[in-house]
Amino acid sequence: MADTDEHREHVESDPYCETLGIELVDFEPGHARTRLEVTEELTNFHGTPHGGAVYSLADAAFAAASNSHGDTAVALETNISYLDAVDVGSTLTATAEETHLAGRTAEYEVVVTDENDERVSTFRGRVYIIR
Repeated sequence: MADTDEHREHVESDPYCETLGIELVDFEPGHARTRLEVTEELTNFHGTPHGGAVYSLADAAFAAASNSHGDTAVALETNISYLDAVDVGSTLTATAEETHLAGRTAEYEVVVTDENDERVSTFRGRVYIIR
């Protein structure tokens, strides 16, 4: 099995993502895409997706992309901007792209979109790479 396949299997074994229903749909060095269908169980008291669910989707893409090179990468800092709400039944996609890799740190931008490819949130994160 290729290293990338082993890394993908490792990332896909995340029990938290499995609990929420987050699926890894694309995985390659420096890039990952995750998907989540918004269910009633993931809403807040306003009936919109809980910010934690949207954050978790983006964070899962960030974690996958930052660990895609084979070394363990752990978050140093993250932030998210919520731009729009979506309805129950919507499918959200988070696309993580490596924007900087140097030495033992790397930076990623994650864009979360709805099924119409409209941006719902923007997440940014930095990792420390353990070698």
